[in-house]
Amino acid sequence: MQECFYLDPYQTRLETSVVRHREGGVVLSDTICYPQGGGQPGDTGTLTLPDGTTLSIENTRRDPESGDIVHFLPDNAQYPRSGTPVVVQIDWARRHRHMRMHTCLHLLSEVLKYEVTSGNLTAESARLDFNLPEGEELDKQDIETRLNCMIDADHAVIMKMIPSAELITQPDLIASMALPPPLDKPEVHLVEIQSVSLEPCGGTHVRHTAEIGRVAVKKIENKGKRNKRVIIAFAEE
Repeated sequence: MQECFYLDPYQTRLETSVVRHREGGVVLSDTICYPQGGGQPGDTGTLTLPDGTTLSIENTRRDPESGDIVHFLPDNAQYPRSGTPVVVQIDWARRHRHMRMHTCLHLLSEVLKYEVTSGNLTAESARLDFNLPEGEELDKQDIETRLNCMIDADHAVIMKMIPSAELITQPDLIASMALPPPLDKPEVHLVEIQSVSLEPCGGTHVRHTAEIGRVAVKKIENKGKRNKRVIIAFAEE
């Protein structure tokens, strides 16, 4: 399967075919739908059959055993047969917000140079949890100002691939990850925000930071003695 969302995260339509169906959904020969993972939701959209029938893609996930990307359809859907040509269309407005928010979280982790313990995002908001020295506090307005300054600088964002064996020789890259890297795969995806950061990440991102738009720090929450949760949202919300 060709995972086209890595080749071009801006591709919104794809002609492909059904390989097989399994409980809950179908596996396609190629896909533009990003599977849920790394804190980023799976894509939604539509699957159009040759007769014009349109089925809703309600979620996209990767099967942990087979590695297949499964496109989940409504419970009452009549699944297309293997070999059926289909057209996939993603919910681009939703995906683009995920791309903007995901890229912004990378900037947030550079504004706050602390260990990231977890993160999550939606089309409306996102958050990162940071492990701070006990008693240290965060300034909400300062974070927002610095974050928007990095966005406005319009840094280029570039996706790269390196062999997993090469990643092992670069402990600084591994240390930047909240979760262990997938070293069982031959290659690992990297995201570089030029002049800002380089780290492993398998999500989708915008091409330039200015595309993110203005953001606001909505809340800073205590999650234990050392953990602080920083919640951000688009400023237009």
